[in-house]
Amino acid sequence: MRIGAALFVIIVVVLGFVANMSLFTVHQTQQALVLQFGNPVRVEQTPGLKVKMPFVQNVEFYDNRILDLDPPAQEIILKDQKRVNVDAFARYKIIDPLEYKKTAKTNANFLNVFGQRLNSAIRAEIGKILLGDMLTDKRAQIMAEIATQMKINAKAFGVEVIDVRIGRTDLPQDTAQSVYNRMRSDRIASAAQIRAVGEQQKLRIESEADRERTVILAEAQRLSEILRGEGEGERNLILVTAQNQDPEFFAFYRSMEAYGAALTDGTTWVLSPDSEFFRYFNEVPVQSAQ
Repeated sequence: MRIGAALFVIIVVVLGFVANMSLFTVHQTQQALVLQFGNPVRVEQTPGLKVKMPFVQNVEFYDNRILDLDPPAQEIILKDQKRVNVDAFARYKIIDPLEYKKTAKTNANFLNVFGQRLNSAIRAEIGKILLGDMLTDKRAQIMAEIATQMKINAKAFGVEVIDVRIGRTDLPQDTAQSVYNRMRSDRIASAAQIRAVGEQQKLRIESEADRERTVILAEAQRLSEILRGEGEGERNLILVTAQNQDPEFFAFYRSMEAYGAALTDGTTWVLSPDSEFFRYFNEVPVQSAQ
């Protein structure tokens, strides 16, 4: 009995070990490649519990999600001989683990080789454009061409390229300083030109304003002289009319005006008492006496 029970336990343990070595699980985010003595024999891309030959076959798992490829940034010489630092990245997905295993061997090798190809394609295409084109729609066209090239190259690795992008484009320090100095010089020249045009317009406006001012003042002076002459004429006419109506009163009135203008505070006169100027101080007009 004891020997039978021990044998049963051994058989159960051996069967469990063999079952553990024969079964493997493929998760939803994975795909599996079954190898026999290191050689690929089949691919398991559907999730679930799978079977393999124990001790003879082993399994390698690959992610079936979208993965990142981010090679190191590189310096590129553009068509106008400007230098830029370009940091590009790609999104890819392993669609054929068997081909991926044959060509790439390992994930690290794939990232290195395919990253170099990505940088090479970017260097070749971006080297054909000018620095200013990086800020126009031409950049999108260049990226579309690079993405097409990388999708063709990816088929040999059993990989599908989802997207290729330029994450960042920077100018090297010496190039950035040169571009900054040139932009600064352009802005200074533009500002000087604007100031020169403004000064010219200012002088023209001032000249026109002075000319209009001179014309307005001359016209006003002419009108004032005309009005003053007309006023003087009317005044003289009124005075003549008044003098003709009452010459004595008119003479008296004019004398009073002369007294008011001449005899002010602090005025000293040295005249004869019988002077004609004091005629109305010594005698009363005839009409007043009446």
